[in-house]
Amino acid sequence: MRIFEMQVMRPKFTPVVASALLAATFSYPLAAQTTAPAAPKHASKKTAHAATQSPVQTDQPPTAAGFWAQVGDDGKVNGWFYFEKHDGVYDGRLVKMFKQPGDTHHYSSVCDKCEGDEKDAPMMGLTIIKGMKRDGNKYEDGTILDPRDGTVYHAQMEVSPDNQKLSVRGYLGIPLLGQTQVWQRLPDDAMAPADIPPPSHGPEVSQQ
Repeated sequence: MRIFEMQVMRPKFTPVVASALLAATFSYPLAAQTTAPAAPKHASKKTAHAATQSPVQTDQPPTAAGFWAQVGDDGKVNGWFYFEKHDGVYDGRLVKMFKQPGDTHHYSSVCDKCEGDEKDAPMMGLTIIKGMKRDGNKYEDGTILDPRDGTVYHAQMEVSPDNQKLSVRGYLGIPLLGQTQVWQRLPDDAMAPADIPPPSHGPEVSQQ
């Protein structure tokens, strides 16, 4: 299963978030995963209506809150992310992962390269995108975590006018030196509230 890959172009050290953002090697134990589905098709009228009714959206312009499917260039869904608003900014955490057919690699179930509160935090529930400040449909001044090595990159996002796509851009330095991956909206009932993994933290924080 592939969830995160942040490539760096040398010598410019440009992170690439197009064909590979959030699509490399980290995951939960394979037994806990679901076989990777294809990318969501255009939603039916009923599904599309449900997808636009996030708890914080109602009659307001669409926001990033809710569930999103991270889709690779091969059309396969690698994972689901759940965005919430906290203290005026939006954070997105990993809430479901999918193994790819034929993938027999062993992956760590914790972020041993992360620092601070997320040191050795479980991958499931790990907050990958943090601190996104909303300005209309655009989000800026956020960060995106590469759990393979603990590197934190700058990030931007933009929700499409129809509320069905989320453009996620990671970069090092200036936004021009980055690339974008487009995620797809999932219905608000994609997961039952009780099944949504809470934000994960490292053992030291969890014991406090």
